[in-house]
Amino acid sequence: MDLINKNGYSLKKLNKINVVLGKNGCGKSTALKKVQQALESGEEVKNSKYITPERGGALKYDPSIEQNTVNNPYWLSGELRRNQFSQFKQQTVLQFRNLELLSLREIEQNPKIRDNHEYTFQSIVDAINTLLDNIEIRREGSDFNIYNQADNSKIEPDAISSGESELIALGIECLVFAKESVDGEENILFLDEPDAHLHPDLQVRLAMFLRELVEENNFKVVMATHSTSFLAAFESYPGVSIEFILPNQTEIDFKVVSETYRRILPIFGAHPLSNLFNESPILLVEGEDDERIWQQAIRTSKGSLKIYPCAVDSIDQLNKYETQVSRIINSIYDSAKAFSLRDRDDGEEDINDTPPVVRMRLSCRAAENLLLADESLAKLEIDWETLKSKIEVWISNNDHHSHHQVMATFRDEGYDRKMFNLKKIRNDLMGIIESNKPWEVVVGQAIAITEYIDNPAPNSIQDYLGNKLVCAILKH
Repeated sequence: MDLINKNGYSLKKLNKINVVLGKNGCGKSTALKKVQQALESGEEVKNSKYITPERGGALKYDPSIEQNTVNNPYWLSGELRRNQFSQFKQQTVLQFRNLELLSLREIEQNPKIRDNHEYTFQSIVDAINTLLDNIEIRREGSDFNIYNQADNSKIEPDAISSGESELIALGIECLVFAKESVDGEENILFLDEPDAHLHPDLQVRLAMFLRELVEENNFKVVMATHSTSFLAAFESYPGVSIEFILPNQTEIDFKVVSETYRRILPIFGAHPLSNLFNESPILLVEGEDDERIWQQAIRTSKGSLKIYPCAVDSIDQLNKYETQVSRIINSIYDSAKAFSLRDRDDGEEDINDTPPVVRMRLSCRAAENLLLADESLAKLEIDWETLKSKIEVWISNNDHHSHHQVMATFRDEGYDRKMFNLKKIRNDLMGIIESNKPWEVVVGQAIAITEYIDNPAPNSIQDYLGNKLVCAILKH
Protein backbone atom coordinates (compact mmCIF):
# COMPACT_ATOMS: atom_id res chain seq x y z
CA MET A 1 0.00 0.00 0.00
CA ASP A 2 1.21 3.51 -0.87
CA LEU A 3 0.07 6.87 0.52
CA ILE A 4 1.18 9.46 -2.05
CA ASN A 5 1.41 13.23 -1.49
CA LYS A 6 -0.40 13.52 1.81
CA ASN A 7 0.24 17.12 2.92
CA GLY A 8 3.51 16.97 0.96
CA TYR A 9 4.62 13.55 2.26
CA SER A 10 4.50 10.07 0.74
CA LEU A 11 4.68 6.69 2.50
CA LYS A 12 5.41 3.81 0.14
CA LYS A 13 5.24 0.01 0.42
CA LEU A 14 3.47 -0.05 3.79
CA ASN A 15 3.74 -3.35 5.63
CA LYS A 16 1.93 -4.46 8.79
CA ILE A 17 4.44 -2.61 10.98
CA ASN A 18 6.47 0.24 9.51
CA VAL A 19 9.31 1.86 11.43
CA VAL A 20 10.79 5.28 10.65
CA LEU A 21 14.11 5.89 12.37
CA GLY A 22 16.06 9.12 12.40
CA LYS A 23 17.76 11.75 14.52
CA ASN A 24 15.98 14.41 16.58
CA GLY A 25 14.77 17.23 14.37
CA CYS A 26 14.88 15.26 11.11
CA GLY A 27 11.10 15.50 10.61
CA LYS A 28 9.79 12.11 11.74
CA SER A 29 6.98 13.53 13.87
CA THR A 30 6.02 16.13 11.28
CA ALA A 31 5.72 13.47 8.58
CA LEU A 32 3.50 11.23 10.70
CA LYS A 33 1.26 14.08 11.86
CA LYS A 34 0.77 15.58 8.42
CA VAL A 35 0.01 12.24 6.76
CA GLN A 36 -2.47 11.24 9.47
CA GLN A 37 -4.15 14.66 9.34
CA ALA A 38 -4.59 14.32 5.57
CA LEU A 39 -6.09 10.84 5.99
CA GLU A 40 -8.75 12.11 8.40
CA SER A 41 -10.33 14.21 5.67
CA GLY A 42 -10.03 11.62 2.89
CA GLU A 43 -11.57 8.27 1.99
CA GLU A 44 -8.41 6.25 1.29
CA VAL A 45 -8.15 5.07 4.89
CA LYS A 46 -11.25 4.29 6.94
CA ASN A 47 -9.73 4.82 10.36
CA SER A 48 -6.50 6.51 11.49
CA LYS A 49 -5.08 7.86 14.72
CA TYR A 50 -1.91 9.66 15.77
CA ILE A 51 -0.46 9.32 19.26
CA THR A 52 1.85 12.12 20.37
CA PRO A 53 5.42 11.63 21.62
CA GLU A 54 5.06 13.52 24.94
CA ARG A 55 2.22 11.80 26.76
CA GLY A 56 1.72 13.64 30.06
CA GLY A 57 -0.71 13.31 32.92
CA ALA A 58 -1.69 10.55 35.34
CA LEU A 59 -4.00 7.56 34.97
CA LYS A 60 -6.99 9.22 36.65
CA TYR A 61 -10.50 9.93 35.40
CA ASP A 62 -11.01 13.55 34.32
CA PRO A 63 -14.64 14.54 33.54
CA SER A 64 -13.53 17.60 31.54
CA ILE A 65 -11.99 15.34 28.90
CA GLU A 66 -15.22 13.43 28.47
CA GLN A 67 -17.12 16.70 28.16
CA ASN A 68 -14.69 18.02 25.53
CA THR A 69 -15.05 14.89 23.40
CA VAL A 70 -18.86 15.07 23.62
CA ASN A 71 -18.90 18.72 22.60
CA ASN A 72 -16.39 18.32 19.76
CA PRO A 73 -15.70 14.92 18.11
CA TYR A 74 -12.45 16.28 16.63
CA TRP A 75 -11.09 17.73 19.89
CA LEU A 76 -9.17 14.64 20.93
CA SER A 77 -7.49 13.99 17.57
CA GLY A 78 -6.35 17.61 17.47
CA GLU A 79 -4.92 17.38 20.98
CA LEU A 80 -3.15 14.12 20.19
CA ARG A 81 -1.27 15.77 17.33
CA ARG A 82 0.29 18.29 19.68
CA ASN A 83 3.93 17.56 20.53
CA GLN A 84 2.91 17.61 24.18
CA PHE A 85 -0.50 16.52 25.44
CA SER A 86 -0.62 17.07 29.20
CA GLN A 87 -3.84 15.07 29.69
CA PHE A 88 -2.99 12.04 27.55
CA LYS A 89 -3.10 9.55 30.41
CA GLN A 90 -6.33 10.98 31.82
CA GLN A 91 -8.06 10.39 28.48
CA THR A 92 -6.64 6.85 28.53
CA VAL A 93 -8.88 6.08 31.51
CA LEU A 94 -11.84 7.21 29.40
CA GLN A 95 -10.52 4.99 26.59
CA PHE A 96 -10.48 2.05 29.01
CA ARG A 97 -14.23 2.48 29.45
CA ASN A 98 -14.56 2.65 25.67
CA LEU A 99 -12.45 -0.51 25.32
CA GLU A 100 -14.80 -2.43 27.62
CA LEU A 101 -17.84 -1.23 25.67
CA LEU A 102 -16.27 -2.18 22.32
CA SER A 103 -15.21 -5.60 23.61
CA LEU A 104 -18.63 -6.44 25.06
CA ARG A 105 -20.31 -5.29 21.84
CA GLU A 106 -17.89 -7.47 19.83
CA ILE A 107 -18.75 -10.50 22.00
CA GLU A 108 -22.45 -9.79 21.66
CA GLN A 109 -22.45 -9.37 17.87
CA ASN A 110 -19.99 -12.07 16.76
CA PRO A 111 -21.21 -15.67 17.34
CA LYS A 112 -17.70 -17.13 16.99
CA ILE A 113 -16.35 -14.83 19.67
CA ARG A 114 -19.46 -15.34 21.82
CA ASP A 115 -18.94 -19.10 21.78
CA ASN A 116 -15.27 -18.73 22.74
CA HIS A 117 -15.56 -18.62 26.51
CA GLU A 118 -11.86 -17.77 26.88
CA TYR A 119 -12.44 -14.44 25.13
CA THR A 120 -13.72 -11.98 27.70
CA PHE A 121 -12.98 -8.40 28.60
CA GLN A 122 -10.80 -9.78 31.38
CA SER A 123 -8.68 -11.57 28.78
CA ILE A 124 -8.07 -8.16 27.16
CA VAL A 125 -7.06 -6.70 30.52
CA ASP A 126 -4.69 -9.65 30.91
CA ALA A 127 -3.10 -8.71 27.56
CA ILE A 128 -2.32 -5.24 28.93
CA ASN A 129 -0.75 -6.82 32.01
CA THR A 130 1.68 -8.83 29.84
CA LEU A 131 3.43 -5.50 29.23
CA LEU A 132 4.14 -5.02 32.93
CA ASP A 133 6.71 -6.49 35.31
CA ASN A 134 5.97 -5.53 38.90
CA ILE A 135 2.46 -4.10 38.78
CA GLU A 136 -0.88 -5.02 37.24
CA ILE A 137 -4.17 -3.29 36.53
CA ARG A 138 -7.44 -4.71 37.89
CA ARG A 139 -10.96 -3.83 36.83
CA GLU A 140 -12.82 -2.09 39.59
CA GLY A 141 -16.13 -0.37 38.86
CA SER A 142 -16.10 1.29 35.45
CA ASP A 143 -12.36 1.96 35.56
CA PHE A 144 -9.26 0.17 36.86
CA ASN A 145 -6.86 0.40 39.76
CA ILE A 146 -3.18 -0.47 39.94
CA TYR A 147 -1.70 -3.05 42.31
CA ASN A 148 1.74 -4.21 43.33
CA GLN A 149 2.13 -7.85 42.26
CA ALA A 150 4.43 -8.69 45.18
CA ASP A 151 2.13 -7.77 48.07
CA ASN A 152 -1.23 -6.94 46.41
CA SER A 153 -1.07 -3.39 47.76
CA LYS A 154 -2.91 -0.69 45.84
CA ILE A 155 -0.73 1.96 44.18
CA GLU A 156 -1.84 5.47 43.29
CA PRO A 157 -1.60 6.26 39.54
CA ASP A 158 0.90 9.07 40.08
CA ALA A 159 3.17 6.79 42.15
CA ILE A 160 4.09 4.32 39.40
CA SER A 161 7.08 4.86 37.11
CA SER A 162 6.76 6.84 33.90
CA GLY A 163 7.60 3.71 31.89
CA GLU A 164 4.88 1.64 33.57
CA SER A 165 2.37 4.44 33.10
CA GLU A 166 3.37 4.72 29.42
CA LEU A 167 2.86 1.02 28.80
CA ILE A 168 -0.59 0.92 30.38
CA ALA A 169 -1.69 3.94 28.37
CA LEU A 170 -0.21 2.70 25.09
CA GLY A 171 -1.62 -0.80 25.59
CA ILE A 172 -5.12 0.57 26.07
CA GLU A 173 -4.81 2.99 23.13
CA CYS A 174 -3.64 0.25 20.77
CA LEU A 175 -6.35 -2.16 21.87
CA VAL A 176 -9.05 0.47 21.39
CA PHE A 177 -7.78 1.21 17.89
CA ALA A 178 -7.75 -2.52 17.10
CA LYS A 179 -11.41 -2.81 18.17
CA GLU A 180 -12.39 0.29 16.18
CA SER A 181 -10.70 -0.94 13.00
CA VAL A 182 -13.09 -1.80 10.19
CA ASP A 183 -12.83 -5.16 8.41
CA GLY A 184 -12.22 -4.91 4.68
CA GLU A 185 -10.93 -1.33 4.98
CA GLU A 186 -7.54 0.27 5.59
CA ASN A 187 -6.87 1.28 9.19
CA ILE A 188 -3.57 2.90 10.22
CA LEU A 189 -2.29 3.71 13.70
CA PHE A 190 0.52 6.30 13.86
CA LEU A 191 2.74 5.93 16.93
CA ASP A 192 5.29 8.64 17.57
CA GLU A 193 8.15 7.39 19.75
CA PRO A 194 6.14 4.77 21.65
CA ASP A 195 9.42 3.62 23.23
CA ALA A 196 9.93 6.93 25.07
CA HIS A 197 10.67 6.44 28.80
CA LEU A 198 10.88 2.66 28.36
CA HIS A 199 13.82 0.50 29.45
CA PRO A 200 15.10 -1.68 26.53
CA ASP A 201 13.49 -4.79 28.07
CA LEU A 202 10.11 -3.03 28.16
CA GLN A 203 10.64 -1.83 24.60
CA VAL A 204 10.91 -5.48 23.55
CA ARG A 205 7.67 -6.28 25.39
CA LEU A 206 5.91 -3.46 23.58
CA ALA A 207 7.28 -4.70 20.25
CA MET A 208 5.96 -8.22 20.91
CA PHE A 209 2.58 -6.78 21.96
CA LEU A 210 2.30 -4.77 18.73
CA ARG A 211 3.33 -7.75 16.59
CA GLU A 212 0.59 -9.92 18.08
CA LEU A 213 -1.99 -7.15 17.81
CA VAL A 214 -1.48 -6.43 14.10
CA GLU A 215 -1.48 -10.16 13.33
CA GLU A 216 -4.87 -10.63 15.00
CA ASN A 217 -6.54 -7.42 13.79
CA ASN A 218 -7.03 -5.47 10.57
CA PHE A 219 -4.74 -2.47 10.91
CA LYS A 220 -1.26 -1.25 10.11
CA VAL A 221 1.16 0.61 12.34
CA VAL A 222 3.48 3.42 11.27
CA MET A 223 5.84 4.42 14.05
CA ALA A 224 8.74 6.80 14.52
CA THR A 225 11.62 6.11 16.87
CA HIS A 226 15.28 6.77 17.46
CA SER A 227 15.75 3.69 19.61
CA THR A 228 17.80 1.08 17.78
CA SER A 229 17.10 -1.46 20.54
CA PHE A 230 13.34 -1.08 19.89
CA LEU A 231 13.93 -1.48 16.16
CA ALA A 232 16.12 -4.55 16.75
CA ALA A 233 13.19 -6.23 18.55
CA PHE A 234 11.39 -6.42 15.18
CA GLU A 235 14.32 -7.76 13.11
CA SER A 236 12.99 -11.35 12.94
CA TYR A 237 9.38 -10.37 12.21
CA PRO A 238 8.48 -10.79 8.50
CA GLY A 239 5.69 -8.19 8.72
CA VAL A 240 7.99 -5.26 9.48
CA SER A 241 9.49 -2.72 7.08
CA ILE A 242 11.88 0.09 7.95
CA GLU A 243 13.26 3.33 6.62
CA PHE A 244 16.12 5.46 7.92
CA ILE A 245 15.32 9.06 7.08
CA LEU A 246 17.46 12.16 6.66
CA PRO A 247 16.45 15.78 7.42
CA ASN A 248 13.84 17.22 5.03
CA GLN A 249 13.10 13.82 3.48
CA THR A 250 9.47 13.81 2.30
CA GLU A 251 9.30 10.46 0.49
CA ILE A 252 9.53 7.55 2.90
CA ASP A 253 10.04 4.31 0.99
CA PHE A 254 9.80 1.42 3.44
CA LYS A 255 11.96 -1.65 2.93
CA VAL A 256 11.55 -5.16 4.26
CA VAL A 257 14.24 -6.40 6.64
CA SER A 258 16.85 -7.96 4.36
CA GLU A 259 19.49 -10.47 5.43
CA THR A 260 21.91 -7.54 5.59
CA TYR A 261 19.68 -5.76 8.07
CA ARG A 262 19.16 -8.96 10.09
CA ARG A 263 22.89 -9.15 10.68
CA ILE A 264 23.41 -5.45 11.33
CA LEU A 265 20.37 -4.48 13.42
CA PRO A 266 21.15 -6.54 16.53
CA ILE A 267 24.51 -4.77 16.67
CA PHE A 268 22.77 -1.40 16.68
CA GLY A 269 20.33 -2.82 19.21
CA ALA A 270 23.28 -3.16 21.54
CA HIS A 271 23.95 0.56 21.10
CA PRO A 272 20.71 2.34 22.05
CA LEU A 273 22.60 5.53 22.89
CA SER A 274 24.56 7.45 20.28
CA ASN A 275 27.51 8.20 22.55
CA LEU A 276 27.91 4.50 23.29
CA PHE A 277 27.87 3.71 19.57
CA ASN A 278 30.46 6.38 18.87
CA GLU A 279 32.72 4.77 21.47
CA SER A 280 32.38 1.33 19.87
CA PRO A 281 31.68 1.78 16.15
CA ILE A 282 30.96 -1.18 13.91
CA LEU A 283 33.85 -2.87 12.06
CA LEU A 284 32.73 -4.78 8.96
CA VAL A 285 35.01 -7.71 8.14
CA GLU A 286 34.96 -10.26 5.34
CA GLY A 287 34.28 -13.50 7.22
CA GLU A 288 33.85 -15.31 10.51
CA ASP A 289 37.62 -15.92 10.92
CA ASP A 290 38.19 -12.16 10.86
CA GLU A 291 35.29 -11.61 13.25
CA ARG A 292 36.79 -14.08 15.75
CA ILE A 293 40.18 -12.35 15.50
CA TRP A 294 38.74 -8.97 16.42
CA GLN A 295 36.46 -10.39 19.11
CA GLN A 296 39.54 -11.91 20.74
CA ALA A 297 41.44 -8.64 20.36
CA ILE A 298 38.61 -6.79 22.13
CA ARG A 299 38.58 -9.31 25.00
CA THR A 300 42.35 -9.23 25.39
CA SER A 301 42.49 -5.43 25.34
CA LYS A 302 40.29 -5.28 28.48
CA GLY A 303 38.34 -2.29 27.29
CA SER A 304 40.98 -0.25 25.48
CA LEU A 305 39.94 -1.51 22.03
CA LYS A 306 36.43 -0.25 21.30
CA ILE A 307 34.88 -1.60 18.11
CA TYR A 308 32.04 -3.96 17.26
CA PRO A 309 33.08 -6.52 14.59
CA CYS A 310 30.47 -7.82 12.14
CA ALA A 311 31.18 -10.52 9.54
CA VAL A 312 29.56 -9.99 6.13
CA ASP A 313 30.23 -13.51 4.73
CA SER A 314 32.29 -12.50 1.69
CA ILE A 315 34.12 -9.66 0.00
CA ASP A 316 31.30 -9.51 -2.55
CA GLN A 317 28.87 -8.44 0.21
CA LEU A 318 31.08 -5.79 1.75
CA ASN A 319 30.03 -2.90 -0.51
CA LYS A 320 26.35 -3.60 0.20
CA TYR A 321 26.93 -3.67 3.95
CA GLU A 322 28.91 -0.43 3.79
CA THR A 323 26.00 1.25 2.00
CA GLN A 324 23.45 0.02 4.54
CA VAL A 325 25.57 0.91 7.56
CA SER A 326 26.21 4.35 6.12
CA ARG A 327 22.48 4.88 5.65
CA ILE A 328 21.73 3.81 9.21
CA ILE A 329 24.35 5.84 11.04
CA ASN A 330 23.74 8.98 8.99
CA SER A 331 20.09 8.74 10.04
CA ILE A 332 20.73 8.08 13.72
CA TYR A 333 24.01 9.47 14.99
CA ASP A 334 25.75 12.82 14.97
CA SER A 335 29.38 12.69 13.81
CA ALA A 336 29.31 8.89 13.85
CA LYS A 337 31.69 6.68 11.94
CA ALA A 338 32.10 3.06 11.00
CA PHE A 339 34.97 0.94 9.70
CA SER A 340 35.35 -1.78 7.11
CA LEU A 341 38.36 -4.04 6.60
CA ARG A 342 39.32 -6.02 3.52
CA ASP A 343 42.10 -8.49 2.86
CA ARG A 344 44.68 -7.04 0.51
CA ASP A 345 44.93 -10.21 -1.62
CA ASP A 346 46.82 -9.30 -4.80
CA GLY A 347 45.67 -5.68 -4.90
CA GLU A 348 46.93 -2.35 -3.67
CA GLU A 349 46.77 -1.47 0.00
CA ASP A 350 45.26 2.00 -0.48
CA ILE A 351 41.48 2.34 -0.65
CA ASN A 352 39.25 5.41 -0.56
CA ASP A 353 36.78 6.03 2.26
CA THR A 354 33.03 6.38 1.69
CA PRO A 355 32.21 8.70 4.61
CA PRO A 356 31.15 8.05 7.26
CA VAL A 357 32.61 4.57 6.61
CA VAL A 358 36.41 4.47 6.94
CA ARG A 359 37.56 1.74 4.54
CA MET A 360 40.84 -0.11 5.02
CA ARG A 361 42.85 -2.98 3.57
CA LEU A 362 45.41 -5.05 5.39
CA SER A 363 49.00 -4.34 4.41
CA CYS A 364 49.58 -8.11 4.31
CA ARG A 365 47.81 -10.47 1.93
CA ALA A 366 45.10 -11.71 4.30
CA ALA A 367 44.23 -12.23 7.96
CA GLU A 368 46.06 -15.57 7.99
CA ASN A 369 49.37 -13.79 7.35
CA LEU A 370 49.00 -11.99 10.67
CA LEU A 371 49.75 -15.35 12.27
CA LEU A 372 53.36 -15.08 11.09
CA ALA A 373 53.94 -11.53 12.32
CA ASP A 374 56.65 -11.35 14.98
CA GLU A 375 54.26 -10.56 17.84
CA SER A 376 51.99 -13.49 16.96
CA LEU A 377 54.96 -15.86 16.90
CA ALA A 378 56.11 -14.45 20.23
CA LYS A 379 52.70 -15.33 21.69
CA LEU A 380 53.40 -18.91 20.55
CA GLU A 381 56.88 -18.80 22.11
CA ILE A 382 58.69 -19.33 18.84
CA ASP A 383 60.72 -17.11 16.52
CA TRP A 384 60.67 -17.00 12.72
CA GLU A 385 64.03 -18.72 12.16
CA THR A 386 63.04 -21.62 14.41
CA LEU A 387 59.71 -21.96 12.64
CA LYS A 388 61.41 -22.05 9.21
CA SER A 389 63.59 -24.93 10.41
CA LYS A 390 60.53 -26.80 11.62
CA ILE A 391 58.79 -26.21 8.26
CA GLU A 392 61.79 -27.72 6.44
CA VAL A 393 61.51 -30.85 8.59
CA TRP A 394 57.76 -31.05 7.99
CA ILE A 395 58.24 -30.80 4.20
CA SER A 396 60.80 -33.61 4.29
CA ASN A 397 58.57 -35.91 6.35
CA ASN A 398 55.12 -35.23 4.81
CA ASP A 399 55.48 -35.65 1.06
CA HIS A 400 52.06 -37.39 0.88
CA HIS A 401 50.21 -34.68 2.81
CA SER A 402 47.46 -32.93 0.82
CA HIS A 403 49.08 -29.56 1.54
CA HIS A 404 52.67 -30.65 0.92
CA GLN A 405 52.93 -28.81 -2.41
CA VAL A 406 51.56 -25.56 -0.96
CA MET A 407 54.03 -25.69 1.92
CA ALA A 408 56.90 -26.48 -0.46
CA THR A 409 55.90 -23.56 -2.70
CA PHE A 410 55.91 -21.29 0.36
CA ARG A 411 59.52 -22.34 0.97
CA ASP A 412 60.61 -22.27 -2.68
CA GLU A 413 59.25 -18.73 -3.18
CA GLY A 414 61.39 -17.43 -0.34
CA TYR A 415 59.11 -17.70 2.68
CA ASP A 416 57.24 -14.47 1.93
CA ARG A 417 55.26 -14.58 5.14
CA LYS A 418 53.64 -11.20 4.48
CA MET A 419 52.19 -11.84 1.01
CA PHE A 420 52.08 -15.63 0.42
CA ASN A 421 48.60 -17.19 0.38
CA LEU A 422 48.56 -19.11 3.68
CA LYS A 423 44.86 -19.97 3.74
CA LYS A 424 45.29 -23.71 3.07
CA ILE A 425 48.25 -24.20 5.42
CA ARG A 426 47.33 -21.98 8.39
CA ASN A 427 46.29 -24.93 10.56
CA ASP A 428 49.28 -26.97 9.38
CA LEU A 429 51.52 -24.15 10.61
CA MET A 430 49.83 -24.28 14.03
CA GLY A 431 50.54 -28.03 14.09
CA ILE A 432 54.19 -27.48 13.18
CA ILE A 433 54.42 -24.94 16.03
CA GLU A 434 52.79 -27.57 18.28
CA SER A 435 50.07 -25.30 19.58
CA ASN A 436 46.46 -26.28 20.30
CA LYS A 437 45.28 -22.67 20.25
CA PRO A 438 43.00 -21.55 17.41
CA TRP A 439 45.09 -19.35 15.13
CA GLU A 440 42.48 -16.58 15.33
CA VAL A 441 42.97 -16.38 19.11
CA VAL A 442 46.73 -15.96 18.72
CA VAL A 443 46.34 -13.19 16.15
CA GLY A 444 43.69 -11.41 18.23
CA GLN A 445 45.95 -11.47 21.29
CA ALA A 446 48.83 -10.04 19.26
CA ILE A 447 46.66 -7.25 17.85
CA ALA A 448 45.48 -6.28 21.35
CA ILE A 449 49.00 -5.39 22.48
CA THR A 450 49.81 -3.36 19.36
CA GLU A 451 50.48 0.35 19.83
CA TYR A 452 51.22 2.81 17.06
CA ILE A 453 54.82 3.74 16.36
CA ASP A 454 56.10 5.97 13.56
CA ASN A 455 58.41 3.44 11.89
CA PRO A 456 57.19 -0.11 12.51
CA ALA A 457 59.69 -2.91 12.04
CA PRO A 458 59.33 -5.17 9.00
CA ASN A 459 57.20 -8.23 9.79
CA SER A 460 55.74 -6.61 12.91
CA ILE A 461 52.01 -6.79 13.49
CA GLN A 462 51.73 -3.06 12.72
CA ASP A 463 53.59 -3.60 9.46
CA TYR A 464 51.08 -6.32 8.51
CA LEU A 465 48.00 -4.42 9.64
CA GLY A 466 48.99 -1.18 7.94
CA ASN A 467 49.32 2.33 9.33
CA LYS A 468 45.79 3.42 8.38
CA LEU A 469 44.18 0.61 10.36
CA VAL A 470 46.45 1.04 13.37
CA CYS A 471 45.91 4.80 13.47
CA ALA A 472 42.13 4.49 13.05
CA ILE A 473 41.46 1.68 15.51
CA LEU A 474 44.46 0.86 17.69
CA LYS A 475 46.17 4.20 18.33
CA HIS A 476 45.49 5.16 21.93
